[in-house]
Amino acid sequence: MSKTEENTEKKILNKKLKDVEISLPIVYGNIAFWLGKKANEYQSHKWTVYVRGATNEDLGVVIKRAVFQLHSSFNNPTRVIEAPPFELSEAGWGEFEIAITLYFHSDVCDKPLNLYHHLKLYPEDESGSLSMKKPVVVESYDEIVFPEPSEGFLARIQSHPAVNLPRLPAGFTLPPPVPVEDTSKRKRGDTKDHPLSQWFMNFSEADELLQLAAARQQFGFNVLGASSYSKTPTTDKLDRWAESTVEISLRPVNALYLCRVLRFLLRIGLG
Repeated sequence: MSKTEENTEKKILNKKLKDVEISLPIVYGNIAFWLGKKANEYQSHKWTVYVRGATNEDLGVVIKRAVFQLHSSFNNPTRVIEAPPFELSEAGWGEFEIAITLYFHSDVCDKPLNLYHHLKLYPEDESGSLSMKKPVVVESYDEIVFPEPSEGFLARIQSHPAVNLPRLPAGFTLPPPVPVEDTSKRKRGDTKDHPLSQWFMNFSEADELLQLAAARQQFGFNVLGASSYSKTPTTDKLDRWAESTVEISLRPVNALYLCRVLRFLLRIGLG
């Protein structure tokens, strides 16, 4: 291939696709086990913090690395995870906020995304007894949205199960798919058979419908006419971040539920 042809191909792959968006459903959180008789004043729990696919698919197709910023009392508090699964395990006694920075592949986005998770070691019910068999699990669900992706990005991920590709504009033709790398030649990055997978929460459409029904009962809004969501410290933080960048954004959870539920209702013929 000549240099001119190579440059032409790069221009095509870097071309932005208007009226198209790609979304990556993610779950981030932690699982913490009490150490029981082995617990001491410095280490009462063993815990794992992570970012995983909502259906436990490999996020490495979009995310290049994850950086976890722990409390300054830890040795080497800045932990860089260069490949999926994006997680780290530690032991300690205190709860604190963990900043998680996600970096994306060059054809996805050149700006990182910051997430914040409050490490939870103790159950919400303070009167409940600690258990070595049943861990404390705290997870949050979100979708990372990439508006106007490049043709190269779309071609590379169009058949990947970790990514949601909405209905394309009329007359739009998908670019030829990029050959998939032989998974047997690289480290497996999904979390389907993860040792902690039995404790992962299930973020299904049925769960979303139940949450939507509860929200309607509590706030009394009409789903089809809803254009806003209730503010919380988390959504306020996401709003401030979204206003500072146009490349990617996080859909706040309440608004996300509305979008996904409406899509579900349309599919089953109720919308």
